[in-house]
Amino acid sequence: MKAAVCYALNEPVRVEEVTLDAPRDGEVLVRMGAAGVCHSDRSVLNGVMPAKFPCVLGHEGAGVVARVGNGVTHVKEGDRVVLAWVTPCGRCFYCANGSPQLCDVGSQINATHRQPDGSTRIHHDGAELQTFCALGALAEEVVAPGNACVKLPDDTPLDKAALLGCSVMTGVGAVLNTAAVKPGSTVAVFGAGGVGLNVIQGAVIAGASRIIAVDLHPQKLELAKVFGATEVTQDPASVRGVDYAFEAIGRKETIEQAYASLRKGGTCVVIGVGSRKEYVSLNVFFIPITEKRLVGCWYGSADVHRDAPRLLALYRDGRLKLDELVTRTYALDEINQAFADMDAGVNARGLVVF
Repeated sequence: MKAAVCYALNEPVRVEEVTLDAPRDGEVLVRMGAAGVCHSDRSVLNGVMPAKFPCVLGHEGAGVVARVGNGVTHVKEGDRVVLAWVTPCGRCFYCANGSPQLCDVGSQINATHRQPDGSTRIHHDGAELQTFCALGALAEEVVAPGNACVKLPDDTPLDKAALLGCSVMTGVGAVLNTAAVKPGSTVAVFGAGGVGLNVIQGAVIAGASRIIAVDLHPQKLELAKVFGATEVTQDPASVRGVDYAFEAIGRKETIEQAYASLRKGGTCVVIGVGSRKEYVSLNVFFIPITEKRLVGCWYGSADVHRDAPRLLALYRDGRLKLDELVTRTYALDEINQAFADMDAGVNARGLVVF
């Protein structure tokens, strides 16, 4: 089968013919239908997210179960599934206490990009390949941990379902789960890319009365209006006194700008993943006085097995925009063009369709 493989930092991705092993106990072989092109994949290419090379990219995707390993009972051959890039074990402290996005096993997987037992199922010319988040969704087939496969109704469109795997789950989840935005609130969203647009429509779903999109790209701000922004601006300093601010870029400056935009007692949610070398600077005198909250958001604080079906239901009810997110589709061989388009800010979301 073919897969998009990263061999070194800041080099073009190579689409290679690779060998995929059969699923072992607790694993599932999925024939991919579609996979999103995400900034997190770019972060592997530029070194922001550490990974051992060579690595098959891709973590946002959906497909059809082709084979299940021993012990897998929640999905069967022929089921449609969306892939979760944080695999919940269901047993650790975090899973048991309602925070499966922080699962210890999932964290281990995402640190090594290998299966829970430390092995990998993909090889090329006799060499082992890592798979991003133990998925490697930018490939014709994947072997995924069983708990990373979320069953969907049989009539689910796979191209739309793929978006639920990361950008929609993260953006909408940040609003509904992490911040628990209240109806009538004012919201600012710093960064109107794929995740930021989903924060915006999450704020619409939550009943926010005022939604301000902040971005330097005019095209992204026009898209923000489509997804429900009531105001747009290229000037972060003009945003002040909001109840909630969401940072979906991952930069020191924009995190500080988002925090500064809050009213007293407001909440700033950081979604963007930035460099390990950067630190946010806050005035220690005003931290207690203003009672502002600065919180992180990992995978929309979501329980994927609960939230993916809920998001799909919102889409079917016309309350969640998925069709509008996909600006362009690509063949797998066009993956480098897809990354270039993402870097240029021309896509809300690029989607590789198999």
